[in-house]
Amino acid sequence: MTDMSAQEFNLEVTPKLPEPLKRLEELANDLWYSWNNPARMLFERLDDDLWILVGHNPKLFLRNIEQTRLEKAANDALFLNAYHQVLSTYDTYCQTKERRNGGSQLADDDLIAYFCAEYGFHESLPVYSGGLGILAGDHCKTASDMRLPFVAVGLFYHQGYFSQLIDAQGNQVVTYNVNDPQHLPIQALEDENGNEILIGVNIADQYVHVKVWKIRIGHITLYLLDTNVPQNNPEHCAITHQLYGGDEHTRIKQEIILGIGGTRLLRRLGIAPTIWHINEGHAAFMILERMRELIAGGQSYETALEGVAGNTVFTTHTPVPAGHDHFPQDVVMHYLGYFCHELRISREALLALGCWPHDPPDFNMTTLAIQGSRYMNGVSRIHGDVSSEICRKFWPELSPAENPMRYITNGVHVSSMLAREWHDLFDNILGVEWSHHQCDAALWQRIENIPDQQFWNVRQTVKSRMLTVIREALISQHLRHQVSETHLERMLKFIDPNNPNILTICFARRFATYKRATLLLKDKDKLRTLINDIKRPVVFLFAGKAHPADGPGQDLLRAIYELSCEPDFIGKILVVQGYDLGLSRRLVSGVDVWLNNPVYPQEASGTSGMKVALNGGINLSILDGWWPESYDGENGWGIKASPHNDNVEQRDYEDARSLYEVLQDEVIPLYYDQGKYGYSEGWVKKAKRSMVTILPRFNTMRMLNDYLKTLYLPASRQGRRLSGDNYAKAQTLANWKGHIRSKWGGVQVRLVTAPDTQQFTYGESITIQVAVRLNDLQPNDVTIELLLSRKIYHPEFLRVSQDELQNILNNEGISMVSYKFTPEHPLHDSGEYLYSLTFKPELCGGLSYRIRMFPYHELLSDPHAMGMMRWI
Repeated sequence: MTDMSAQEFNLEVTPKLPEPLKRLEELANDLWYSWNNPARMLFERLDDDLWILVGHNPKLFLRNIEQTRLEKAANDALFLNAYHQVLSTYDTYCQTKERRNGGSQLADDDLIAYFCAEYGFHESLPVYSGGLGILAGDHCKTASDMRLPFVAVGLFYHQGYFSQLIDAQGNQVVTYNVNDPQHLPIQALEDENGNEILIGVNIADQYVHVKVWKIRIGHITLYLLDTNVPQNNPEHCAITHQLYGGDEHTRIKQEIILGIGGTRLLRRLGIAPTIWHINEGHAAFMILERMRELIAGGQSYETALEGVAGNTVFTTHTPVPAGHDHFPQDVVMHYLGYFCHELRISREALLALGCWPHDPPDFNMTTLAIQGSRYMNGVSRIHGDVSSEICRKFWPELSPAENPMRYITNGVHVSSMLAREWHDLFDNILGVEWSHHQCDAALWQRIENIPDQQFWNVRQTVKSRMLTVIREALISQHLRHQVSETHLERMLKFIDPNNPNILTICFARRFATYKRATLLLKDKDKLRTLINDIKRPVVFLFAGKAHPADGPGQDLLRAIYELSCEPDFIGKILVVQGYDLGLSRRLVSGVDVWLNNPVYPQEASGTSGMKVALNGGINLSILDGWWPESYDGENGWGIKASPHNDNVEQRDYEDARSLYEVLQDEVIPLYYDQGKYGYSEGWVKKAKRSMVTILPRFNTMRMLNDYLKTLYLPASRQGRRLSGDNYAKAQTLANWKGHIRSKWGGVQVRLVTAPDTQQFTYGESITIQVAVRLNDLQPNDVTIELLLSRKIYHPEFLRVSQDELQNILNNEGISMVSYKFTPEHPLHDSGEYLYSLTFKPELCGGLSYRIRMFPYHELLSDPHAMGMMRWI
């Protein structure tokens, strides 16, 4: 037998941790390491080459490190000192149980259950795709930092999102790696007898077994559901095989496992959430399961819906209607038709939970989430407005500005994305407790006192580390393409860690068409002029993945790569493959400028620019998503989007022209306005301003405090109100809503008496009366309201509809005051009821007022939750 034909046998020898290093295993099994750089550095110090080889995965690292290295470290005083410092920090973190910030307002028995289809904590746990997952990971990390009562639920994908290579022609090459649970910081969930816990979910009247993986994230727990178990047939095993994989049948089955299976898991463990958070519509089937539980307990369908919705929070991350998950009605009925029996409703009623009149006929998960929740939000101010407009059909008689859709702008988990050099500097100048006070603007103002030279040195040190990583990645990428050394040297001329003084601008994100990765390429002659100034060179880095099914997105990637190979652009336009959380951390920490040019208003929020700012980088962005809330003219560059959304070519031409002008006239000259110390004082000033203004406002501690105040605490209170006395108030509210809906069409309001003059002196009283035909409603079933505001004289406002007035008033800072009418008595023989108001105007000058009526009940989660309004 030759060597070539010899059979190969496999075995694995697991290293044995020396006694002094036993707790490395504990650190590797807690995702706390994902936001503690010294903890990750322990593994890197043991074997930096292996650390890179295993993709920064501590669990896999400990299965492959040589025993001799462990023995050496166990006798290395310097390593042991660093090891014990990390353990001391970890133990202090874990032993501190007191709730921080807004968490102290939660009741002792409050518990938040957070459901999401993906989680991005670190590249070592690849069960995420992009922004949604990374934000969910940051949400969980911050819940741990704040010691919130919080549990998270998701899915375990045996193939996470794909790994990316780029071939010599610029084509994206997709590869999938299998997630081996043995190599991940996860544990199979077991009962008290050591048996694995399985839960069951019915899908198309078939019983599917679901395994549960438990993950520790500091103070909180994440449970991931997995159908790949021996008890299932191959079709069911494949449900959780791939993140966002397969067709609509796979997707709906994944979402059934997430929403219904996740709810059953919590019940199985005796976990009783008081707040349920649906993070994007994928998890909305939880609403059906929770309603099923209440109906099985004797509640009516209407009462169950109110009881479930009362403590449910829904966050939408999608700014375009087409981006919301939806399924054909027959597919929904095939997999979930049995819920008609469980909920004791008709097929039409079940489908109506996800379908809305005059919408496309598909069952929409966002529609289900909105109908099954009472607290909902977009993820930036602009996105909140867009979502209110998209969802106005649910509250048809309200202006979008007044419907229940709110906004909470995203933030980033600072410790996860802050370069260690900045972390160390903050410890020195702000004190080691700075991370507990991230929202304190006065604290961050002290960044202005850092000497410019010291600030610049830290920036350049971090940038040099980034350039080292990028240089190594590009060498590996292009040697695979068998390029010549001469070509490689030319390409890497400006990616020099020893000379980080070249202006480096980065575009790195998902390659979706609306993000317009190729906007910079719109006019190649102008771009050529910009980057080929010998005295002021500029490098543009591009990184990002296009979904494997997104042909246009892949075309954008290929177009940029092809341009990077043209003689005038070699070394100035660079495309880096393999974008993931690890590469993202390097880029956001080191680049000088972060470029973002989406189609307005399609950027829901965006968080990568926030990560750049907290590392002293500067944003250059279309004023969309989060950026308009931060941009002040001094902390970066903002491009006002072209108004020509109806003409794509004109829009892109104008936005590209604005981009070139800002680069040519402001960005490049400022960077290269270098004084005697070798750096631009103006640049440092802008970079400091970027840090000072963005850090305290766009971190997840502020974000989670907003969730607590705006959504979680009200949802908890509402849930308790409605569930008390066996859901008596939920039944009361459901009955009242049904009565209002049946009678509202016949309700009318008219003016009875009004002032006979328009001239008043401050302090004078004004009396107004209206009559309402109640149509069998009670006088207290409706609220009559007068809205008083300053008169709008600007001609542009004369064309504004009543529905848009409130939004304009808010945006323009125009004062508005409301006054409530009081019900008086029936009007004889007319069948109407008299309401009156006497008030003294609080405003002076030219004023105008309007009168409106809407149904109201003290149990409503929002005064305008019924979506009904009458105007005089």
